[in-house]
Amino acid sequence: MRFSIIVVSLNPGEKLLQTVKSIAGQTFPDYEVVVKDGGSKDDSLARLRSWLEAQSGQLQERIRIFQQPDKSIYEGMNQGVARARGEWLYFLNCGDYFYSETALEDVAAAMGSRALIYYGDIYDRERGSRIASNPRMDGFGCYRNVPCHQACVYHKSLFEERGYEPGYRVRADYEHFLWSYYKKRANPAYVPVTLASYEGAGYSETKENKKRSAKEHRAITKKYMTAAQRFRYKLLLTITLAPLRTRMAEHPGMSGVYNKLKSLLYGKR
Repeated sequence: MRFSIIVVSLNPGEKLLQTVKSIAGQTFPDYEVVVKDGGSKDDSLARLRSWLEAQSGQLQERIRIFQQPDKSIYEGMNQGVARARGEWLYFLNCGDYFYSETALEDVAAAMGSRALIYYGDIYDRERGSRIASNPRMDGFGCYRNVPCHQACVYHKSLFEERGYEPGYRVRADYEHFLWSYYKKRANPAYVPVTLASYEGAGYSETKENKKRSAKEHRAITKKYMTAAQRFRYKLLLTITLAPLRTRMAEHPGMSGVYNKLKSLLYGKR
């Protein structure tokens, strides 16, 4: 099995079926879907199972559903990983879709043999713009930001030693990326593919969780970077007007222009 696509859910309504349908529409055939539900009380699983009954036997075999209680979305992801059979892992949240029918095929074609993480771009439906990822990952890139998990395909070996740390409520995927980069030498490699259509305005973007995110960022960077590195990277962010650029990226009317300019800059780099 080449890819395991892990979807975690908890009372997602119609979003679960929409997300699974976007996976089922992929042209690349070598994948499975692991749907891990935390104990939904709505009809989301019933909808999914009813739709599955009308599909081909081959598709039914690809999609496995199980329920298990969890304390956080990251613990749910870890539970999904434990059931995965594929060599490469991809996490797609309920409400997120593959950007195109060929997204998985395009990623598979672009992947090489040296990296343990391949990452591309995503499309933010909330703001109506493509978010370009940094095509060259380095220490400053790790400090400033890393691609969200919807943009990343991970080799399963990175999760066999340890999964997401659920103690981080908002940034466990960020912490795992830095662990993979600094401790496991994952050598993340950019692929010029827009992987996901990201719903936006999710759990991590509430006012309370933005504060928690900043706190967890400080703790995580302290864990993997020296004081001198953190000072230098923070100074670079100040010089390059990072707070202003963040507000532009999050503004519905300006995010499209901002991300186009960012794409042009990354292309020159």
